[in-house]
Amino acid sequence: MPINVWLVASISFIWAGPVDWMAMSPGCGIPRRGARASNRQRNILMGAPETHSKETRPFPWFGLFILSALIFTSVTSEFLPTGLLPEIAAELKVTEGQVGLLISLFAGTVVVSAAPLAALTRRFSRKRLVIVVLLVFVVSNLLAAVAPTYEALAGARILSGLAHGLFWAVVGAYSAHLVPKKMIGRAVAITSGGGTAAFVLGVPLGTALGHVLGWRLAFAGIAAMILVLIVMAIRFLPPVKHIEELKTGEIALPLRKDRTIPGVVIICLTVVLILTGHNIFYTYIAPFLLGPGNIDEGAVAGILFLYGVGGAIGLVIAGAVTDRFPRAGLAVGIAVVAASVMVVGLFPHVTWLLIGAIFIWGIAFGGIPAILQTRLLHTASVRLRDVAAAYLTTSFNIAIGTGALIGAILLDWLTITALPFVDVGIVMLGFVFVLVGEAWLRRRNARLGIPTAR
Repeated sequence: MPINVWLVASISFIWAGPVDWMAMSPGCGIPRRGARASNRQRNILMGAPETHSKETRPFPWFGLFILSALIFTSVTSEFLPTGLLPEIAAELKVTEGQVGLLISLFAGTVVVSAAPLAALTRRFSRKRLVIVVLLVFVVSNLLAAVAPTYEALAGARILSGLAHGLFWAVVGAYSAHLVPKKMIGRAVAITSGGGTAAFVLGVPLGTALGHVLGWRLAFAGIAAMILVLIVMAIRFLPPVKHIEELKTGEIALPLRKDRTIPGVVIICLTVVLILTGHNIFYTYIAPFLLGPGNIDEGAVAGILFLYGVGGAIGLVIAGAVTDRFPRAGLAVGIAVVAASVMVVGLFPHVTWLLIGAIFIWGIAFGGIPAILQTRLLHTASVRLRDVAAAYLTTSFNIAIGTGALIGAILLDWLTITALPFVDVGIVMLGFVFVLVGEAWLRRRNARLGIPTAR
C-alpha cells in the first residue's frame, strides 16, 4: 500500500484515538464485538450498496484511505515528467523545453475536458466510473512507457489528461457522498493527504526510480501501482448514491438553473486568484533560493522538502478546524501565506528567517486547497457536486499554468526579487475577493431562502 495511506492512517489515529483496527469492517471504522460479521458489515466489505443514512453510518476510514491512495498515484503521474526532463529529452532527441510542454499539454487537456466529461457521465455509477478512469490511467502510463517518439508520448499524456480531469470530477466529490455534511472537512483532509504525499514523496521517489532504472520504467511502475489499487477499489471502495431523488410532483431543473451555481463560481474564482499568485513565485522558488537567497545548490532540495512537511502539517490542521471554523480558517490561511511570502521577499539574505518563513508558508498554504474543496462541497447542491468538482480542478489547472506563465514574463521584464511581491499582491486580492464574495452570497441566499454554507 502506498506510503501516504500509512501517513494518513497515522493522522487519523491521532484524531480518532485508539481503535481496534483488526476488528474493524473495511469502510466502516467501528469495532465488532462478535466473532462473526453481520450481513450489513459483510455487504460493506464486498462493496454492496449501503442503504443506511450517512448520518448514522460509521465514518468510512478505509474507503477514504483508498481514495487518498488513488489521488497519490494520480498526482505523481501528472508531475512525473518534471523530474525526468533530461532523460526523456535525451532519449527522444528533443529539447527539455519541449518535454516541459508535456506538463502544459496535460493541464490544458484537463482544463478543456473536465467539466464536459463530468456532465456527460453525471448519471453513471461513481464507483464504476472510478474503475474505468483508473484503467485509462493504466493504459496511458503504459503507452508513455513504450512511446517510440515525442509525438507518441504527447498523445499518451493527452489521454492521461482526459482521465485526470474526469478522475478529479468524480473523486473530488466522492468523499462528500460518503459522509454527512458536518464531516466533509475531515473526509476531504484525509483524501487530500494523497496529493500532499505525492509532492513530498511520490514525485521525488518516481524521479529517483527514473534516474536509476530509466524514465520508461518509472511510468510502468505507476501503471503497476494503479493496477493494484484498482483491485483494492473494486473490493473495498464503498459505492455511493450521488443522484438526489426528486420528491413527489417535483420537476427536475437543468443544472444551469441550479441556485448554488453563484457560490461555486465564487469559490472557483478564489482558487484562480490565490493559486495564480502562489504559482507566480513558487514555480521559480529554486532559482530564487540559489540567487537572492544565496543557498547552496545541495540544500535546495532539503528546503523544498521542509516546505512539503509544512504542507502536511497544514493539511492536518485544516482537517481539524475546517468543519468548525470554515470561513475563519480560510481567511487566516490566506493572510499567513501573504505574510510569510512577504518575509521571504524582504529578507532573502537572512538564511534562518528565510527558511523559517518558507516552512510557515508551507503550513499555511498546505491546508488551503482542502479548505476550498470543502467549501465547494458544502456550497454546491448534491446534484451539482460532481460538475462543481470538475470546475474546481479546471480552476486549479488554469491557475497553475497562468501563474507559471506570468512568472516567466515577469522574469524577462523585472528581476526574480519582484516575484514574491507580485505573489503577495494577487493573494491579497484573493483575500478581499473572498470577504466581498462571501458577504454578497450570504445576502443573496438569505433573500432567496437558500441555506448558506458555514
